Amino acid sequence: MAMKSKVLIVGGTGYLGKRLVKASLAQGHETFVLHREEIGVDIEKVQMLLSFKQQGAHLVIGSFNDHQSLVKVVKLVDVVICAISGVHIRSHQILLQLKLVDAIKEAGNVKRFLPSEFGTDPARMENAMEPGRVTFDDKMVVRRATEEAGIPFTYISANCFAGYFLGGLCQPGFILPSREQVRLLGDGNQKDDIATYSIKTIDDPRTLNKTVYIRPPQNILSQREVVQIWEKLIGKELLKSSISEQEFLAIMKEQDYAEQVGLTHYYHVCYEGCLANFEIGDGAEEATKLYPEVKYTTVEEYMTRYL
Repeated sequence: MAMKSKVLIVGGTGYLGKRLVKASLAQGHETFVLHREEIGVDIEKVQMLLSFKQQGAHLVIGSFNDHQSLVKVVKLVDVVICAISGVHIRSHQILLQLKLVDAIKEAGNVKRFLPSEFGTDPARMENAMEPGRVTFDDKMVVRRATEEAGIPFTYISANCFAGYFLGGLCQPGFILPSREQVRLLGDGNQKDDIATYSIKTIDDPRTLNKTVYIRPPQNILSQREVVQIWEKLIGKELLKSSISEQEFLAIMKEQDYAEQVGLTHYYHVCYEGCLANFEIGDGAEEATKLYPEVKYTTVEEYMTRYL
């Protein structure tokens, strides 16, 4: 039986990062979690790191401001997975990964790099609107640097995170579902297993130098279909209103920069259907077909937690 790769998680205390650490350990990988020495008095982060250690992870110190510290850590592992934030309402740090690419290139031992992607495939968003396109442009900068450095890679395109989109019934600014009303974006008809599938790809030759799309068949749903599932669960029909494309764009332009970036992404997802309006085609893979043994969480199962 082949040895499982040693995995380094960068951004391991973040929203997705902590799930990647858990999934890596669960699948039997020796797992390393990068953290800065200067954590300060962030008690929650310290407690999380200690819990990782108790579960068997190795805590390793490194900093994007110290190239040699990154090289030293990277030399310990076979696979590097980065999950630093690309969300402007939190902190947009995508281009920091260029320093990680430099460290991986110098170390010379990494057999797979998964940069911080996990959302919409940036290669398909070359015509995205400003200012939201900055997210996709920056991710493409990291992709080009990775490929030019000759670093083996896998890009994960996981579409919409359930915690952000399902909880608020796909409404910007909401993370809990209303039992009374919902506002549909247009006609509402455009169409926590990310970590598990991501870790599955790292030792799989079928995913080498490819994009892997996570498209669970039962979860390719429009906003209206998500609302219908919630209505079924609560046994009640919500009062519905809608916002036209023109109204949405007008409201978006009144927001600050960070909000505009996020709303642009909602626009492309909900008005243009950018996540499901294409065939995957050759040169890419779909996760649920590669790993049918993984039982993914359906939207209905996920939504029951809000009852």
